[in-house]
Amino acid sequence: MAPARSANGNCCRTVLPAFKRQRSTAATFSSPLHLGVRHQLTGISPARDALVLSSTHVTCQPSSIAVKVAYSSRRSFSSVLARRAAAGSTPEKPVKPLKKRVSFLVKCGHAVLLISGSFITGIMLVLGGFFLYDASTYSDSADLKHEITVPSLALNPRRGGPKNLPICEAHLDQADSPAKMHCATKPNLVILGSGWGSVSLLKELDPNEYNVTVISPVNYFLFTPMLPSATVGTLELRSLVEPMRRICRRANAYFLLGSAANIEVMDRLVEVTGENPTTGEKTSFYVPYDKLIIGVGSISNTHGVKGLENCNFLKTIDDVKRIRKRVIRNFELASLPTTTDEERKKLLSFVICGGGPTGVELAAEIYDVVNEDLHLHYPKILRSEVSVHIIQSRSHILNTYDERISEYAMDRFKKDNVDILTNSRVQQVYPDHVEFVQVEEDGTKVRKELPFGLCVWSTGVGQAPVTQSVVKTLGPKFQRNRMAIETDSHLRVIGTPQGEVYAIGDCATVRTDVASQIQELLRDAVLAHQRPQTGRTVVGETSVYQTLKEEDEMLQNISLSFADLEIMSKLIRRKAPQAAEHLLRLKDLFLEFDHNKSGTLSFEELSEMLQSIDKKVTSLPATAQRAAQQGVYLGRKLTRLAHAVPHLKFGDLKKGDLDDTVYRPFSYRHLGSLAYISNAAVFDFNGHSYFGGIAAMYLWRGVYFLQTVSLRNRALMAMDWLKRGLFGRDLSGV
Repeated sequence: MAPARSANGNCCRTVLPAFKRQRSTAATFSSPLHLGVRHQLTGISPARDALVLSSTHVTCQPSSIAVKVAYSSRRSFSSVLARRAAAGSTPEKPVKPLKKRVSFLVKCGHAVLLISGSFITGIMLVLGGFFLYDASTYSDSADLKHEITVPSLALNPRRGGPKNLPICEAHLDQADSPAKMHCATKPNLVILGSGWGSVSLLKELDPNEYNVTVISPVNYFLFTPMLPSATVGTLELRSLVEPMRRICRRANAYFLLGSAANIEVMDRLVEVTGENPTTGEKTSFYVPYDKLIIGVGSISNTHGVKGLENCNFLKTIDDVKRIRKRVIRNFELASLPTTTDEERKKLLSFVICGGGPTGVELAAEIYDVVNEDLHLHYPKILRSEVSVHIIQSRSHILNTYDERISEYAMDRFKKDNVDILTNSRVQQVYPDHVEFVQVEEDGTKVRKELPFGLCVWSTGVGQAPVTQSVVKTLGPKFQRNRMAIETDSHLRVIGTPQGEVYAIGDCATVRTDVASQIQELLRDAVLAHQRPQTGRTVVGETSVYQTLKEEDEMLQNISLSFADLEIMSKLIRRKAPQAAEHLLRLKDLFLEFDHNKSGTLSFEELSEMLQSIDKKVTSLPATAQRAAQQGVYLGRKLTRLAHAVPHLKFGDLKKGDLDDTVYRPFSYRHLGSLAYISNAAVFDFNGHSYFGGIAAMYLWRGVYFLQTVSLRNRALMAMDWLKRGLFGRDLSGV
């Protein structure tokens, strides 16, 4: 393109962007500092540069804007830069301005100050809120000038009953609140014990439907699954207890400190033994009831072994305190310079009799304190001379768990040098050693001795005194189990008036005796459902209306088809839920006991089948899980009964059974078992086993953490675990 000419005939460029670029370049390098850099890069002298710049001028015409540039014989600045760049000479990168660096640092400082200020402000707000709340919990002395209403029967109880004892018909705090005054007109519900079953019942019970009284020899609930952790200081005892009066307050219940000594079933009175505050002697009184819940738990089973007074047990707070003091005392005595090597080994020998969950967890906790804390505070020689032994009568520990879990536990203990003596039965316990008989692999029995500094007995459960009294009073006609109170599937004590006395937890067992109910089952399942299409002989359509004598004769000669057996099995599952799993293969059972292959079951064949089912049914485990489920069940059922009774008519009852009409029988659901094993844990969830290290241990903690009965317990347990991690276990023995 030819250059355009201006009005005066001079050559000029009409491209405005070029003008902008040259103006920009000139403006950029107009300062002395920038001009010096430009001269160094291009080699143009200052004089020539001034000449080129002075020859540039702009002429504006009325009709257009024109840029007039006088060409110089010298090369332009941009062309020189381009040529030098092509030759490989790269200009230095401009240094980042100091202002941007300072701005970045200022922003970072502002962010740090903002975060720190927010954090400090948050802490101050939390602390301020805490102190405000704490200040609100303090109050001046209560105003005692107003009158306090106390029932006269609470101050001067009348006497009565078989032993003419005072009868607690009213409580000192009965008029302290409108809720308790309202409940005073309701049926009297008396709960014996403060364990898992009783506490679970109180949490589920409608507090406005019963006048509840809790009787227990201790005024707290104890979280028993974590007792082994408290023996060595992993958890504090305060973290495992919840005051019963706090629990009772939520349920509008009264609490009496005492032990149930006897139950007068016919008079509906509970004999309670307390303590005279003046003389310290034992005193007794009666507590009347309309409904009674027996949840007194159990004691350790001695199995007839002599010398158990030389052992420690692990069921109560006092047991934990004794074990903890003994462990620390043995460590201290073993550190004395006067203690011989033989005495030191005996002091540091810990023997646990019983390979169940409690014994296994106690052995694991003792190993942990030795492995993690002992070498930090005691002579290191003690660590090498400590020995932990588990004496188990079965072929493996944790025998109620899956076999893989048991094997894992044994391998873990073997790795930790915990001695497991299987197939061994304790014969006698002496003050300084235990004597036991071990069956070798070839079947020979060898009598052995094992010295100890501490021996803990943790095997089996036995009857509490009040449980023995109830069983003895009712007699073998109703109570055939020597180890626990027998109940029906509604948890009602067999032999007591229906719907008045219940038993839950370790002190009770559910009787499943289907064979003894065969005639009742046949009446309800067969005679009430006469169906000609079943193929069996129908005696008559009016048989359901005949007398019981005639029905009994019919039942003796009955022939039961498979269709009839299916109807009967549904009734058995409802009345005896524990037998339900043994009726899953009903067709196989029918074929097995149809001895003459007639296609029907006779009365004798049916009776034989039901007896075989009874033998297969096992008793419920004596665990906190079972007691808690029974407490929840009974709390809900009693609430349902209280709501339903005012609206029921006599014709609504099923054979006069109120409980069966209103609520289903109790069905135990096993949720799984778990145990702690030396910084590891094992789980058995209905055939699905899981075991592992630290991760499993935290899962084990989480399960029990959620099972605690109050937020207070959870907070204390969390702080104890935190203290153990930061400072180690408390080895003071206090």
